[in-house]
Amino acid sequence: MKKPKITIAAVLAMAALLPLESCIGSFALTKKILTWNHQIGDKWVNEVVFVCFCILPVYEVAALADALVINSIEFWNGENPVTAQRRVVDGQTGRYLVESDATGYTITNLGDHSVVRLTFDSMTRSWSVEHNGEQTVFMTFVDDTHVRVAAPGGGFTTVELNEQGYTAYQQLAAQSDLWASR
Repeated sequence: MKKPKITIAAVLAMAALLPLESCIGSFALTKKILTWNHQIGDKWVNEVVFVCFCILPVYEVAALADALVINSIEFWNGENPVTAQRRVVDGQTGRYLVESDATGYTITNLGDHSVVRLTFDSMTRSWSVEHNGEQTVFMTFVDDTHVRVAAPGGGFTTVELNEQGYTAYQQLAAQSDLWASR
């Protein structure tokens, strides 16, 4: 009879400590399953799969795994193992390991082992590049249709997010050899 009381006390103690941890997490596994479900067919197919996954209980197990394991990992090391991805890419100038996480990408040249980090700052809505310890902002979202990007001479220019804006910026960069010195 003592064993159930100890188990109940341990479960209650852990439940009481969970709010103190402030580890709500992103529930990435559950979101991934829901996103997949939304993409498999029309609304009727999606509904049938949704109900089946509730009965089986796919969603319940995913939410429990997120709550007890995956979100805790995300809380302690800052990276969710479900959203983190690694891929080797063969480019024109070599082979690269591209690792993505919640804030951006780390690109490692597998030939010379040099590393470049691309980071998105959600507070400033800007992308920056870090190489050899130097971090440089290269693009900031102004609104939903415009970005501020690096321009010749070290300043910034605003570009419209459409084909004409992209073409104009591409021509500006080509004419001034914008990226040659970087």
